[in-house]
Amino acid sequence: MRKIALLLLTFTLVLGAQSKKKVLVLGQDEATIKDWQAASDKVKLVGVTPDTVMNEIADAQAFVGGIKPEWVVAGKKLEWVQITSAGVEPYLLTSGSNALRDSNIVVTNNQIVQGPEIADHALAMLLSLTREIPKWLRYKDEEKWQGRPYELYELNTKTAVVIGVGGIGTQIAIRCWAFGMKVIGVDPEDIPMTPFVSKVVKPDQLNEVLPMADVVFMSAPHTAKSEKMMGPDQFERMKKGSWFIAVSRGKTYDLGALMKALDSERLNGAGVDVTDPEPLPKGHPLWKFDNVIITPHIAGRSDLDHGRMLGTAKANIVRFGEGKPLINVVDKQKGY
Repeated sequence: MRKIALLLLTFTLVLGAQSKKKVLVLGQDEATIKDWQAASDKVKLVGVTPDTVMNEIADAQAFVGGIKPEWVVAGKKLEWVQITSAGVEPYLLTSGSNALRDSNIVVTNNQIVQGPEIADHALAMLLSLTREIPKWLRYKDEEKWQGRPYELYELNTKTAVVIGVGGIGTQIAIRCWAFGMKVIGVDPEDIPMTPFVSKVVKPDQLNEVLPMADVVFMSAPHTAKSEKMMGPDQFERMKKGSWFIAVSRGKTYDLGALMKALDSERLNGAGVDVTDPEPLPKGHPLWKFDNVIITPHIAGRSDLDHGRMLGTAKANIVRFGEGKPLINVVDKQKGY
């Protein structure tokens, strides 16, 4: 009887180990993987590097990190991929392969949790321009106390057009509203009514609202439909003396058209955290504009963002193990 009990126990343990869902984790340290593993006994986490992925992916059911097309093809049992960034276009629009986009694999990302710090960055850029902060910083280096001439603006009563009212755009809208601005959103989705956004129009109505904007914020994801949606015609429609701020993806606006609008003095200034090409090469004429603030795609970084991004992955690992619906599921055909 004792032998039978031991056999049953052994069988149960083996069956339990085999029934655990295998999840590969790329680019995370041991402490993080250990923390995630402790949250669920229904998954088996395996840390991998780019050199070891192919040794493990054949029988894996999930993958956390930036996945390559060849790994998708090799992962015959993959059911879910967690992208740790907000943007997914590098994985869905990979040149020469639509393996992930056209598969049955569920893709999740961090589209919501990166909103606060990017919105802070967007408003920091706008305030730096409207309060001429770069000029005062130059004067500080020269130990020069000179208040005039100046062109200073307040945000109160101004109108902001926010292109892309998702996790980032909503946070931008809240901050603009707090400064007393009127906010018009542009988004293909039906956005719920909110006190922070006075109205939302579809992308095909963008040209109608651009002349109303004192500032245009580009916070839309990069998709086939959003590529260069701010082009020469759109910049020409912007109000003279307005500002342009881009914090999502460089391919969503035409850089040449932006420089033309700056050169003609249609725009008072611009702030760009993202460009196309990226990195912006040395010698590029955009560097020469005194009324342009350029940051190297770091708007999504803060003291809190990493914890939020890890939290999304951890929550989804638990939900995946329990067979529950995942959070932040990406519509792979739309690209966000």
